[in-house]
Amino acid sequence: MSRGGMFDGAWWPRTRNVQAELPDLITALSAHLGRILRVGLDTMAWNAVPDSVVADGLVVRIGWFAASDQTISLTRGLQDHFLLLVVPPGTDPRTAAAAMAGAAATGNHRSAAELLPAVGWTNVAV
Repeated sequence: MSRGGMFDGAWWPRTRNVQAELPDLITALSAHLGRILRVGLDTMAWNAVPDSVVADGLVVRIGWFAASDQTISLTRGLQDHFLLLVVPPGTDPRTAAAAMAGAAATGNHRSAAELLPAVGWTNVAV
């Protein structure tokens, strides 16, 4: 994961179902970063957001994160935060790949509202 720009990486969920999508993300990131304790997201951008999810048998709390629905924050430890661009479900593969590469690029300082339209996505909620 990049630590030198606006985002530390990107995530492309296939649906807006947090309970179905989030455990796999947490499992994948925990293998590289260590245990993820908390996730912050815009609850209005997802369907039926629970207070927590179980990933690898561990409970991970979900909290509200004041940002656009195109970001997600993950917390490891007390103060170690990672911010990911969320590529909206339904995005075509070419646009999704460009958005993920842009978010992960060292030195990227574009917000989600700037980055997604720059790679061809046109329906960004600001």
